[in-house]
Amino acid sequence: MVPADYRARVKRKSTPVEFEKSLAELETLVEKLERGDIPLEDALKTFERGIALTRECQSAIKSAQQRVEILVNRNGEQQLAPFESSDGADSIDPDIDPDEDE
Repeated sequence: MVPADYRARVKRKSTPVEFEKSLAELETLVEKLERGDIPLEDALKTFERGIALTRECQSAIKSAQQRVEILVNRNGEQQLAPFESSDGADSIDPDIDPDEDE
């Protein structure tokens, strides 16, 4: 069962602007680490922030994939069908909470 506030949390977490900002920050951090000109302690903090951003981005992507549904019109009735990825992967259950451990 999906918690009552799940959809609101997903909506908050996966807004395109926040995702794009997180991704841009992550790219900046990667460039900074690749230069290799920062002290070890700063590099560790940067890496730690990068891991957190990676998890946020992955969660946003997973949530978006779970929410994508194709509208199918059958027999005059509108039905929702799960999103099927172009890479042939199985559909993702939209009722699964990405924050919940399986």
